[in-house]
Amino acid sequence: MARVTRFAPSPTGPLHLGHAFAALTAAERGDMFLLRIEDIDQPRCKFAWEQSIYADLEWLGLRWEQPVMRQSERLPAYKAALKKLTDLGTTYACTCTRADIRAALSAPQEGVNGPDGPVYPGTCRGRQDEGAIRLDMTAAMARLGGVSFTETGPRAGNHLFGPKVAETIGDIVLARRDIGTSYHLSVVVDDAAQGITEVTRGDDLFDATPIHVILQRLLNLPTPAYHHHRLIRDDQGRRLAKRDDARALSKYRAEGATPDDIRQMVFTPSV
Repeated sequence: MARVTRFAPSPTGPLHLGHAFAALTAAERGDMFLLRIEDIDQPRCKFAWEQSIYADLEWLGLRWEQPVMRQSERLPAYKAALKKLTDLGTTYACTCTRADIRAALSAPQEGVNGPDGPVYPGTCRGRQDEGAIRLDMTAAMARLGGVSFTETGPRAGNHLFGPKVAETIGDIVLARRDIGTSYHLSVVVDDAAQGITEVTRGDDLFDATPIHVILQRLLNLPTPAYHHHRLIRDDQGRRLAKRDDARALSKYRAEGATPDDIRQMVFTPSV
């Protein structure tokens, strides 16, 4: 079976060396390489940044299947997935503000951090009125029992998670009021729609993988293999971010670097 991989950047700033490593890794591991533009956060996404993504990837020598998937065009698919989760009894509405959550987490025995940030204490659990929509992780795991995924990266092996994962992850947000979806929901729906067989992404997302597998199981979607690669870091050991314009691919290109120069930089562990 052909191995299908993807690169899924958000058009909110310039691509940097970390993006180059992620895109090149995905392309080299796949028989078919796909591109997805994750632009659900419309206020932060810019058309000019999307065009620069295409230019940078083409300069690196990458080619991808057409058409390119754009998340802003797929809101009905996310709405349908959210309805299915609601029909299963695994969602609830949440009206908590960030301040409400901070106050709840300041209590003794609270304040645990999970892969999606501070673990939500379940204040609104059971509500069905308007608000952000959260996954009732306890209800989800009661239905599933346990989930697993195959890792092909540095942590290679089969990773199994049982009901206690609800305590370490919490009730993650599935849909924000202003967007109608979330990263977790949209990435699961889109990976299935594109037929992705191996998700390649940074090691910082390893701990979020159980969330995605849980959603896949609830939605009866296939679970791909996962390959969590190392992160490209700066001289202080910090993960590169879009604020690091000094590492922008467009800047390297303007200064005369070649695609081979970029490959050498990102595939050298000391970068």
